[in-house]
Amino acid sequence: MNVRLLSILLAVTFFFIVIDLVRREKLTFKYAAGWLSVTLLGILLAVFDKFLSGFAAKLGFQLTSNFIFFIVSCGLIFLSLVLTMFLCQQNSRNDKMAQKIALLENEIQKIKSTG
Repeated sequence: MNVRLLSILLAVTFFFIVIDLVRREKLTFKYAAGWLSVTLLGILLAVFDKFLSGFAAKLGFQLTSNFIFFIVSCGLIFLSLVLTMFLCQQNSRNDKMAQKIALLENEIQKIKSTG
């Protein structure tokens, strides 16, 4: 099987998997948008592989595969940063929620002890 055809097939399959995860509410669209963008970019680059080769050569890469590895590495680093940011936001929300619950429990105890 041609590598180009295999790349397109894998990207399209992954695209429909992400769509199905959103449909079954296993993945929110907020996170799915990034994955859908990556799959569409993968499809475009597989279809227009001459553009990818030319762009890699202009940037000084000897092999297109090295350029792809570099881009994937940068993408994973960026994804790690974004997921860390979401994790920090979630921790902050959890702290605020725990504080609000503690205040509500304190108010309930006061009401029970006076009433």
